[in-house]
Amino acid sequence: MTLDALPSHPGGAENLARLLARALLAGHWQPGDLFPKELDIGKHFVVSRNQVRNALASLTATGLLERTAGRGTLVREMGEWHLLDPLMSEWMTGLVNLDPQLVRAIYAFRFSAEPTVAGLAAQAASAEDIARLEAAFEGMRRSAGNPDARAQHAEYDVAFHDATYRATHNLVWRQMGHLLRPSIMALVHRSQHDIKTLDDSLTRHRHVLEAIKACDAHAAETAAREVLRRTAIDLGIVS
Repeated sequence: MTLDALPSHPGGAENLARLLARALLAGHWQPGDLFPKELDIGKHFVVSRNQVRNALASLTATGLLERTAGRGTLVREMGEWHLLDPLMSEWMTGLVNLDPQLVRAIYAFRFSAEPTVAGLAAQAASAEDIARLEAAFEGMRRSAGNPDARAQHAEYDVAFHDATYRATHNLVWRQMGHLLRPSIMALVHRSQHDIKTLDDSLTRHRHVLEAIKACDAHAAETAAREVLRRTAIDLGIVS
């Protein structure tokens, strides 16, 4: 892939790193591809060599690129990407056209983790947590029938999942929920893009809420798993 398909650069090494990282996360270049040379990047975006080097240093530190003397700069295998790095979360924020392979990887993690999170939430949720979950679900319900409110619905959907992570009252899970928020948002946007109705998804989320309110860990795990089964269908991972 060339640099020509990328948007214009607003200036600064941090913005250049963000632009290039988002292109990588969207699959503009694939693992194993040779990344453009410093000189070509600087010429294309009309930036200094120092800015390019600083930007590439950030991409290297987060595992996206590997710079080797004599070989140039290569895109690393996806398994080497530091997806939970705060910088990576920042770059992923608002990005909805993730690489399909990355979508599957994020989904696989969520499918293994979120039923456990929901079960823990059922055991530990406080009245404040329940109120937060109910508010998010009510927002989902209000926006579900309005095709023009899909972006708003996605925000409430992500808020629901965030509230579930917080309701575990486990420091590590709460931090994971925070770091995963951009990737969850990307999957929610992608999964809702082409479907005509959100009724089935809404019903499945309601079952999660009811199970957590009932302090039923097993039911919460089962309900969360069913939410993600629906997500897999909407993402086209399964038919």
